[in-house]
Amino acid sequence: MIDSVDLVIFDCDGVLVDSETIAIRVASQMLAELGWPLTDDEILENFVGRSATSMVPVIEQKLGRPLPQWPEMFVARQLAAHDAGLVPVPGIVEALNAITLPTCVASSGRHDKMRNTLGITGLYERFEGRIFSATEVANGKPAPDLFLHAAARMGADPARCVVVEDSKPGVQAARAAGMRVLAYAGGVTPAEWLQGPGTVVFHDMRKLPDLLGQR
Repeated sequence: MIDSVDLVIFDCDGVLVDSETIAIRVASQMLAELGWPLTDDEILENFVGRSATSMVPVIEQKLGRPLPQWPEMFVARQLAAHDAGLVPVPGIVEALNAITLPTCVASSGRHDKMRNTLGITGLYERFEGRIFSATEVANGKPAPDLFLHAAARMGADPARCVVVEDSKPGVQAARAAGMRVLAYAGGVTPAEWLQGPGTVVFHDMRKLPDLLGQR
């Protein structure tokens, strides 16, 4: 159990909404269309947890040509796929119902994407006004900027914040921000990628309230 918590910061994709498998599928399709076919594991290792904008230089370097419209096209393809069956991460609704601590969302995703994903899954109203995007800071995950920005906006000491993350870049960003991490390994990221200092790895969202001392 983690004590002395003033704020719980939730990642969005893979933590609140079960969207990472969709993102991997869309990235796989789009990269193959561009001439760079990758396996799901390669996409997971190189891109999951990062913003669409941060993907651009990696792809451009590989292909040797500019991709000025990649972020917009990638997000648009994801949004279209979400309409076909996006759901909350299993157990997250029960967990949120039991958590009384202050909460917010800090995601690599853009605000329009989060309005879509959180709206479809019925979670947007739970966090409205307390949603922060990597588009608001200079450097996305794995840099600490986004989590430090969220803590400052919420008036919380980073040392008393807990981040709920499911990606390697997200966990690295939380540690760099001096925050404790509850790393969810029930999705696409292997548990061994998430382990490290100040981090508790767990596999069932229904256990989250207990880990936060909320039951």
